[in-house]
Amino acid sequence: MRAVVQRVSSSSVRVSGGLVGEIGRGFTVLLGVGSEDTEEDARYIADKIANLRMFEDEAGKMNLALREVGGEVLLISQFTLYGDCRKGRRPSYSGAASPSRAEGMYELVAGLLAATGIPVKTGVFQAMMMVDIRNDGPVTILLDSKKEF
Repeated sequence: MRAVVQRVSSSSVRVSGGLVGEIGRGFTVLLGVGSEDTEEDARYIADKIANLRMFEDEAGKMNLALREVGGEVLLISQFTLYGDCRKGRRPSYSGAASPSRAEGMYELVAGLLAATGIPVKTGVFQAMMMVDIRNDGPVTILLDSKKEF
């Protein structure tokens, strides 16, 4: 599972011109589900997102997590995070999970985050979305449940 986590001052998502999700301070998370991902990957990603210390404390150091600043999450599904551009000029998405599998995993991550007490808003799975992101910093972190460091 892959996630692009952006610290934001605000963020919103629209579908067909209508507002479907909006947050203030927090994280906008673009989430991609891989074909090999399991519930363990969803738990790993949700735990990382919930506990990332990406907000500044009184000393100006990034030491605070979402709950400590009253932050929210806007979770957006994005299968294109599994785009493989190593061959040719058109990305291959063969590493992405099928839509039905990906939707369940996406909903699982949303539920796991909400269970921690963090307010979670979402986009609409498989919809064409317009996402407005006010990246604060900018601060952007990449997470990958399969990548070993």
